[in-house]
Amino acid sequence: MRVTEGGIDLEVPGEQTEGVEESVFYNPRQELNRDLTIATLRTFREREERAESYLDAMTASGVRGIRAAADGWDVTCCDLEADAVDLARENLERNDLADEARVEHRNVNALMHDEMFDVIDLDPYGTPMPFADAAFARCRDLLCVTATDTAPLCGAHFNSGVRSYSAVPQNTDYHPEMGVRILVSALARSGARFDVGVEPILTHATSHYVRTYLELDRKASAADAALEHLGHIYHCEDCLYRETEHGQVADPLESCPHCGGTRLLTAGPVWLGPVQDTEFVAAVRSAIPDAFGTAEKARELCETLEAELDEPTHYDQHKLCKNWGLPANAMDDFLDDLREAGYAASPAHYGGTTFKTDASVGEIRAATEGSLE
Repeated sequence: MRVTEGGIDLEVPGEQTEGVEESVFYNPRQELNRDLTIATLRTFREREERAESYLDAMTASGVRGIRAAADGWDVTCCDLEADAVDLARENLERNDLADEARVEHRNVNALMHDEMFDVIDLDPYGTPMPFADAAFARCRDLLCVTATDTAPLCGAHFNSGVRSYSAVPQNTDYHPEMGVRILVSALARSGARFDVGVEPILTHATSHYVRTYLELDRKASAADAALEHLGHIYHCEDCLYRETEHGQVADPLESCPHCGGTRLLTAGPVWLGPVQDTEFVAAVRSAIPDAFGTAEKARELCETLEAELDEPTHYDQHKLCKNWGLPANAMDDFLDDLREAGYAASPAHYGGTTFKTDASVGEIRAATEGSLE
């Protein structure tokens, strides 16, 4: 079928044929991801003017690489599937971009072994970790990563999460952010093996995937500094209390400091540092043109990310209120109560009832229960 995205005309396969997924996959639900990618690339190019080369590591129909080529990047598209390579080449020709990008039919880890790129974009089906080491070894400036295996990342598929990310994920009420923090932690540790430090400059968990953009600093000291952001989350399943501790060795709590319960979870190592550069996110928002199909949604997401507090977990108001046996009120009023009590509070981008605050679970209840009863 024919589609148009970001000013590019594409021939793409249907998502399914007789119930069987096509080998060359095009996901229209990832348009927001791709729109934000182009806006991020534009913004990063202003930040790092020498960045020119871009690797679309799993190109499939070629949509991401073709959009980057149309935006002036020196693009290499790569795929192991012969049908994907043929389709990507056809789509480049269809948009008069055949001279602006090349398509490689090979294992992308082998390609990254042979060549360096300024920007590498990993958007595989499932976990990106089998490609992370090669990417850190051969990426100069910016690593863009999508993970679609949210169940392992968030702890719902525990053993798979441990295997893929060399960390312990836990399925908590802030499971989307658990996925974010597990992913960035695994990537930071992968980069450190190559003396590469990471700084997440834009990160979001949307729909069925986590997406992060990591600015790289190829120095051993930067790798050491990144590892200092790793630590653990201790979480009480009874009262939803949680606390964090830096360090790669866990020292679990024996009982909950808030309710005295012993049903405690330990997650980690997770990334406890910032996952956004708020000035960069604001610049990305400004770089989103009206012509993008998800322009309004992308700008709204960036606005939320800009204002989101730098806290390593978020709360869900409805789950808190259910745990307390109290009715939930309007989110704006709930957050205002926290602010009036002297705490910082902001909506979180993970859902309409999610928020971040520097208040503990007990302080949250004390500040808001008067309005909830």
